[in-house]
Amino acid sequence: MHLAQLNIGELLYPAEDPRMEGFTGRIETINALADRSPGFVWRMVDDSDLDGALDLRMPGSADMLLNMSVWESLEALYHFVYKTAHAKLIRDRKEWFVPLNQQIMVLWWIEEGHIPTPQEAAEKLEMLERVGPSPSAFTFDIPFDADGVPITPELPKKDCA
Repeated sequence: MHLAQLNIGELLYPAEDPRMEGFTGRIETINALADRSPGFVWRMVDDSDLDGALDLRMPGSADMLLNMSVWESLEALYHFVYKTAHAKLIRDRKEWFVPLNQQIMVLWWIEEGHIPTPQEAAEKLEMLERVGPSPSAFTFDIPFDADGVPITPELPKKDCA
């Protein structure tokens, strides 16, 4: 089994706005870091200059950006998210993204070789919102293993809190 993840965000300003440079200017570097990170399997891209980081949208929303990727393990994704240069983007998120009153990230297990779709990811996010963390849709704070068993992972403290 592999771990799929979705995170979403709505930009505070148009992507071309100079106030967005702290985010948009790092996209290529962070994507390259993800691509070469241990445990990385796949990430959703399109044909844009920035691999879709500013073009991919949640189904049914013109404003909600999406980022999707697949990892070999919870620990590999956690390390990338919180223990690399990516953590600074999380710390500074409020500078570029509208605060949302909903979950902005969801994790779920998939069969190796399966490529998740935006619709599948939207359903997982909605499930997390509706019923809370479960074996089918969960977060780093309340994770489940691939067999659906709640776990207390050996994850280091987050650097971006």
